[in-house]
Parts: sequence; structure tokens; C-alpha cells
Amino acid sequence: MSVTEADVIEALRPVEDPELHRSIVELDMVRTVSIDGGAVSVLVALTIPGCPLKNEIQRRVTEAVGALDGVDTVALDFTSMTDEERAALRERLHGDPSATAGSQPAHGHAEGRAIPFADPSSRTRVLLIASGKGGVGKSSVTANLAIALAQRGKRVAVVDADVWGFSIPRMLGVERPPVLIDQMIVPPEAYGVTCISMGFFVQEDQPVIWRGPMLHKALEQFLTDVYWDEPDYLVVDLPPGTGDISISLAQFLPRSELYVVTTPQPAAQKVAQRAAFMAEKVRLDTKGVIENMSWFTGDDGARYEIFGSGGGEELAERIDVPLLGKVPLVPALREGGDAGRPIVAVDPDSEAAAAFRAIAERVDVELAPTRRFNPELKIL
Repeated sequence: MSVTEADVIEALRPVEDPELHRSIVELDMVRTVSIDGGAVSVLVALTIPGCPLKNEIQRRVTEAVGALDGVDTVALDFTSMTDEERAALRERLHGDPSATAGSQPAHGHAEGRAIPFADPSSRTRVLLIASGKGGVGKSSVTANLAIALAQRGKRVAVVDADVWGFSIPRMLGVERPPVLIDQMIVPPEAYGVTCISMGFFVQEDQPVIWRGPMLHKALEQFLTDVYWDEPDYLVVDLPPGTGDISISLAQFLPRSELYVVTTPQPAAQKVAQRAAFMAEKVRLDTKGVIENMSWFTGDDGARYEIFGSGGGEELAERIDVPLLGKVPLVPALREGGDAGRPIVAVDPDSEAAAAFRAIAERVDVELAPTRRFNPELKIL
């Protein structure tokens, strides 16, 4: 039985663009299908010239069409969308960026543009990962918690809002920059997690010498111009301390949940509690404490509390939230962050990975908000 053009189109319907996670048929990327006996030729329009995932698209299309009965060979050619087609695609997926221009900034808005995560109908849970000071492993916690949530089958995105000490792309092993489709920024993905960071826009060894308004504008773009596609979780790596970046994000994302990272050192938790007090001032809910660097397990199997003990428990008790878990100090955790090999992904049987998975489960299940049916919003 000979294959038809309709057969080929149906076979390609489940094939998704690896960045936009939409069917290439739905996105009008399949331009022509030619059939000559058992030889099938397909012309695909890439969203941009030089698409970094062209080879992945080729693999997916070739496998899908090659699996059809009657197909002997598959030839794939590429073109790219025109500027007008990209503009139409951006508006279809992401809306018109000027649609709300002229309105006044408010809670859940940035320069008058609505932030989708602030909308009451949004299903995305926004997790702000905070610390009182630097050096407690907050970014490492952010990266590994995000991956642990993705391993639970959730769609997860990360905003690296530590604009001066950005490190999330390196920790996730992301090596390619975001893709720009018209005015829509498509974030890269690693280990099932998409991310955006100041690190994509400046050299890693160069300081970010920007005043507040420029930093706030960058954060605004992270929230409004990036194609996040309604993830289950948006995990935000805040700068350490309680500066204006953290306060602005609290205003941009009023439905956020705050999680405080501390070390077991009692003195450290006294600094960490400032982040929780800041959340209270800006009317955010602090949901839990995560203690990092809790102990080191030696070759003899004994636990050594290098940085003391009790800090996490004391902080959780003081601000009246649960201590969600303790993450041990292991060299592989630090090495994985430096090399872009997060321990949750590359060493899932390790003690630290188990701790992150347990924390992710508590966040995902125990701390899940209870939603009642709203007939106006049609959500649960």
C-alpha cells in the first residue's frame, strides 16, 4: 500500500518543535510533502535561520515518517520563516507585547504589561528561593530543586534573578543562548528545565555595572518577553539579602511562595531570617526552610557537622514554617555545579540527590495550594 501526503502529515502531527513544544504541523512548519513511490521528501520551515536544534528536528521528522508502511527513504530539506511569519507566530503563542501599553504599573505588572504568573487564573506556582547572605548554596539548591520537580513530571522554568552573581546556566550545563523569534525570547532547556539569566546577555567574567532601573527592566523582560508556556513551576533564584531586586520581584509576583536557604550554623540563621521578615513586609507567604551543608559523611560512615547544627530548625521555628529538609555537604554537589552536571540528574542515588527529591516531594504535595472551583475563572 502506497503512502499518501495525508499519511505523512498525520505522522508528523505528534512531532514537536523541541523549543516551542508544539506540533510542527500546528506551527505551520511543514511546508511541502512530495512522494515518489517509497521516497518521501519533506520541506520544513525553521523558526529562525541557523536554528540550534535543527539536527534534533531532522531526527524527529525522519523517524516519524520513516516508520510509515511503504516508506523506503526520507529526504528532509529546510527553509526558514519570514519576518512576517515569525511575527504572526509570536503573536499566536505569546500575544501582542504592545496590547497593554500605556497602563500604569501595578502589582503583577511591569511597565504596564501584565505578568502572566501574577494572574489569579495562572496554574504556575512561583517559588522564590532566598537567603540572607551569599555563600549558603542558594543557587545550587535552586538548580537541583528545579530538576527534582521536573523529574516528578512537572514542567519547570527557572529565572536567575541573581543579576550580579548569576550562575544558573553554568550549573544546569546550558551552553547555548536563548532564541529570539520576533520579540519573543525562547529560553534554552537542560535536564527538563528551561531557564533565563543575565548570564546569557553579558560575559561571565564581566561585572554587571547597572543601576536599579536597568536591572528592573531586565527582570521585567525575563517575566514578560520570555516564552514560558505556562509551566507548573517558576523557580526564581533571588539575589542574597533583601535588596530592591527582591522587593521588585515580590511586587511583580504577588502570588509567590518564599523558601529560605540557610546553613546549620546558628549565627547564619539569624541573617537568613531577614529574608523571611522581608517577605512578611511585602505580604508574601514564607512556606519553608531548606538547610544546606548540614553534614559531611566521612569514609568511615560517620556524619561530621562541620558548620554546626540546629540553624535550620531554629529558623523554621522562629518564622513558624516547616523545615523541608537538610542537604548534606558532598564534593560531588559542588563539582556538579561547576561542571554543569547537577547531582540530582547525574548521581540520583547519592545522599544529596535523595534529599532534594524529598524536598521536591514536600513542595509538590504537602505544600500544594488548595484551590476551590471558581466558575468565573473555570479553574480548580
